[in-house]
Amino acid sequence: MLVRESSFTVELGENGYLIGFTDDYAYPQEMPFGWRCGPATEANAVVLTTTDTGPLLITIQVHDAPPPAETNGDWEPAEELSLRTDLPHLCLATLEQGDILDAWPEDEPPLKNFDGWVRMRLYCHADDPEPGIGDHGERHLIQLWPAPETPPIHPEITEEDRRARAEYAADMAMPVEDYTAEYSVEEN
Repeated sequence: MLVRESSFTVELGENGYLIGFTDDYAYPQEMPFGWRCGPATEANAVVLTTTDTGPLLITIQVHDAPPPAETNGDWEPAEELSLRTDLPHLCLATLEQGDILDAWPEDEPPLKNFDGWVRMRLYCHADDPEPGIGDHGERHLIQLWPAPETPPIHPEITEEDRRARAEYAADMAMPVEDYTAEYSVEEN
């Protein structure tokens, strides 16, 4: 049964968003190219969007049991994964170029009282499915309910997706250059 629903628009940066039960944000070590979502950690997921720098309508539903599948033909096939609740409330952050910004609207009460493991089902739709900047009429439906940890549900990925994942992982493994400078202090 539906317990609570929240709907709002988020202004996206360039790289999608993180959603889950931690506010200890970091860029994921792997990007789920070929999927819409994948684990960033056990407590949050990274979601890839069609929209690059533009509005995204997000609807989040909290259920007390698995909801029936959405049969509306507007949605892409659903993807699912399990999230561990490190915090009792849901967190949302956009992935900007080199930064991660809290994106939960200030005027929206937090979704809370989560414990243990939660199943997340993601539905996506974009009026203009070609990736790019601006308003693509993109909207996401995220359904959450308490459930034990179970394997994720995703579509098969292509060889091109595998290459993109490998390139991203290689980039993330490269050490970041140290941009600090040392100065000596002379005493007069």
